[in-house]
Amino acid sequence: MRKLSFAVVGIAALSACSIDPKQWETEPVTVETPNGRVVCQLYSPDIVRWDRAIERPENMSVKTADAYCHNEGVKQQGM
Repeated sequence: MRKLSFAVVGIAALSACSIDPKQWETEPVTVETPNGRVVCQLYSPDIVRWDRAIERPENMSVKTADAYCHNEGVKQQGM
C-alpha cells in the first residue's frame, strides 16, 4: 500500500511539472531563403530545439524549413 501511495504522489508531481511549449513562444519570425519565405515559431533562446516552421514554400520539405528555423533560433541565441 505504501508503494502505491508513493507512486501516486510521484505521478501527480510529474504531471504538475509538464512543460507547455506555448508558454515559451516568441512572436513568429520570417526568414528569407533561396526558395522563399519561411515563417518560424521560435521559443526561448534556451530551447532552440523546439524551433519550427509554421509556414513554408510548397516546394520545400518540412525538414528543410524546420532546419532554417532552428538555425535562426541559434543565430538569435547569440545576439
